[in-house]
Amino acid sequence: MQSATKQLFTDGLWKNNPALVQLLGLCPLLAVTNNVVNALGLGIVTTLVMVAANGLVSMTRNRVNSDVRLPTFVMIIAALVTIAELLMQAFTYELYLILGIFIPLIVTNCAILGRAEAYACKNPVVPALLDGFAMGVGFSVVLILLGAMREILGQGTLFADMHLLFGEPARDWTITLFTNYQGFLFAILPPGAFIGMGLLIALKNIGDTQLAKRQQVSDKSTKESRRIRVTGTIT
Repeated sequence: MQSATKQLFTDGLWKNNPALVQLLGLCPLLAVTNNVVNALGLGIVTTLVMVAANGLVSMTRNRVNSDVRLPTFVMIIAALVTIAELLMQAFTYELYLILGIFIPLIVTNCAILGRAEAYACKNPVVPALLDGFAMGVGFSVVLILLGAMREILGQGTLFADMHLLFGEPARDWTITLFTNYQGFLFAILPPGAFIGMGLLIALKNIGDTQLAKRQQVSDKSTKESRRIRVTGTIT
């Protein structure tokens, strides 16, 4: 059970990350990540919807006819997004207005529907919930990293406007990194989002390459050690 859970989180956070590997959900990812609070808000909502959707799909997997499986999944996701939208209107209305159309567009996020189809409908409830959480966190991490990168370059701050999500006490969370900073407009425009996303993907690919090289060295050392134990000392 522990190894299976570890594999789910490894896939969600790194090996099969929905944003960096599968390149799913790019529309909201690129559109609203001009600062951390927007990215965090969208990431939390997406993660909660993904977890709940996976759980409900798993619970109903043996009761839904295969002919209407996908429409049923979409209806489940749409209902959950509607609930999330109403909750945001009630508790984080200003952030809801900023995120705008990208909250209801979570219904069409291929990352959520893809996990429901590829994993949740084929596995028990608990693994499905863990898979949804891992994939949601992986997606959110990319959102937050991209949002932080663009906020720093575009505004010279970090964690600005966090009160939109956490209330008035969070107004003091803003970190000003550059005083008298004029801002880099390109970073908070859509082209900056594409370039930032490309940099994150490139960094992941570099990390994968380094990990693969280390694994090859480790495998070679293991084979050499086994050979020595079998044949004796090599001269």
